Amino acid sequence: MKRTILTLAFATAFSTSAVNAADNQWEKEASDAWIDGKAEATLLFNGNLNSFDINTDVKNGVVILTGKVDHSVDKKLATELVIGIDGVKEVDNRLTVVPEKKDKDDNGDVESDFVDAKIATVIKTRLLFDTDISDTDIDVDVDNQTVTLTGEVESDAEKQLVVNIAANADDVKRVNNKLTVVDERS
Repeated sequence: MKRTILTLAFATAFSTSAVNAADNQWEKEASDAWIDGKAEATLLFNGNLNSFDINTDVKNGVVILTGKVDHSVDKKLATELVIGIDGVKEVDNRLTVVPEKKDKDDNGDVESDFVDAKIATVIKTRLLFDTDISDTDIDVDVDNQTVTLTGEVESDAEKQLVVNIAANADDVKRVNNKLTVVDERS
């Protein structure tokens, strides 16, 4: 009888441990899946990265980035975008920089395009993460370090905030403000 009770006690203890371990493993996998989805979405919504060339994998809160990007700044940008996601402990950036080849008759200035892309990314990221900016339908176009803002905002204060965020970004020479204030009572 003692042996039966002892056997039942051990069986109960082991099964409880197994269930708790399985639940804990499930929570880790669910958390990693959530982080992975968030990382994919963050990279997808960034207009300056080709997210189809970037793969994400998450293990215990560590995001592993693989694939290719055109510039070293794109590689750094991918890390910065992902490290800010809740639950991310670390980013293991294994992206390979493979410069995009330009045609010989393309007269575009690669350096200028690079600076314009960096400016647009910085401004869009700041707008996205600013909780006082109500809408993400603000279009940010950059050409020769001149930023053009178009879209709708809810107040003059919000409009000024967006303009100041754009003007304060590094390398910006000028800001064309084409934002319109929409009366939300309409």
